[in-house]
Amino acid sequence: QVQLVESGGGLVQAGGSLRLSCAASGKMLSINNMAWHRQGPGKERELVARISRSGNTEYADSVKGRFTISRDNTKNTAVLQMNNLKPEDTAVYFCNADEISISRLSSAFDVWGRGTQVTVSS
Repeated sequence: QVQLVESGGGLVQAGGSLRLSCAASGKMLSINNMAWHRQGPGKERELVARISRSGNTEYADSVKGRFTISRDNTKNTAVLQMNNLKPEDTAVYFCNADEISISRLSSAFDVWGRGTQVTVSS
């Protein structure tokens, strides 16, 4: 069974930085798109950043220029570097993979981690 596990959340002052990591575990051949989503207090879950297997990226307008998503296909990991954090970035951050190939004939779709809390104080 494939799993995604996030790490790196915490409490930081406004203007600070945090680095979130997502590690995939279990038997797998490859991961298609990987993404970070977040859900703030009383808000709906939203896409923060996405990266394709080939490295193409996209970002929410609210984080452009401040956050950077990257991945290592050999390690099945993804990283979200967050700089110049703002109080409105406070949320639980979730790692997501839209498709994980387990074998030639089997894939796991829409896999989510349990999330990591990021709190930005003003």
